[in-house]
Amino acid sequence: MPSGAEIIAVDWGTTNRRAYAVAGDGTVIDDVSDGLGILAVEPGGFSAAIADLRARLGSAPMLLAGMIGSNRGWVEAPYRSCPAGLDELAEGLKRIPHVDAAIVPGLSFADESSVDIMRGEEIQLLGAVAAGLVSPDASACHPGTHAKWVKLESGRIAAFRTVMTGEMFALLKKHSIIGGQLQAASAPGPSFTAGVRRSLERCELTADLFQIRARGLIGGLSNEEASAYASGLLIGADIRAGLSFVGKGGAVALIGDPVLTALYAAALRETGRASFEVDGEAAFLAGIKALVEVIR
Repeated sequence: MPSGAEIIAVDWGTTNRRAYAVAGDGTVIDDVSDGLGILAVEPGGFSAAIADLRARLGSAPMLLAGMIGSNRGWVEAPYRSCPAGLDELAEGLKRIPHVDAAIVPGLSFADESSVDIMRGEEIQLLGAVAAGLVSPDASACHPGTHAKWVKLESGRIAAFRTVMTGEMFALLKKHSIIGGQLQAASAPGPSFTAGVRRSLERCELTADLFQIRARGLIGGLSNEEASAYASGLLIGADIRAGLSFVGKGGAVALIGDPVLTALYAAALRETGRASFEVDGEAAFLAGIKALVEVIR
């Protein structure tokens, strides 16, 4: 068990869990990363899962973000309305005194045409701003299971839009007729680029996805090419929707898993829009540090 941690920071999502024992100067003393997302925890099992983290990372106060605070998680932390920044997150913390823990609330956004929610990405977005990695007035994208396109204004999250790109790819991979063709890892390259261009040029996603099966049977499309092409189609459609939402402007900040941000950066190049990548883990830790400073 590590000693000297000031806080245990937990990023607890739907399918994965990452936890860090963090010293007062921001140094990560120890960490845990596993597949125990909220959907993998048995009913009534969150207390045991928390105790397991404490046994591995120590007894420091715990600050948790992500789907752990949803209505399917441990204890629900109600959404805070946008525009919102670190102050609103601090005000909305759901404290659980008997285990010396607090859960970060998610954010909601609504206007005349849409309603949206996020949990977990807000810490990374605001952390990237706090650490000086992203401009306080940038357009940002957080790729993932549910990709978020975000408008930042004066260092706060003003508005956002969700695109279910990662979940759609996972569903196609596991449950569709083309699933067997999508098992290879996706990477930037000619097939990926072709898929991106197709979605950017014309909005026929569901028809184009079926073409993958036909081309695999009679067109000579390999499984490696099929996976990359499908990824390109989905990410191209994602970017089409995202850029329509954030509008024109400077470079898009891509915050998250480097594997995913690299795909989005390659796709954005096809639009002529500049982008830059920010590591999601570094942004999360910066966000936790900044939130702790506000709480004090």
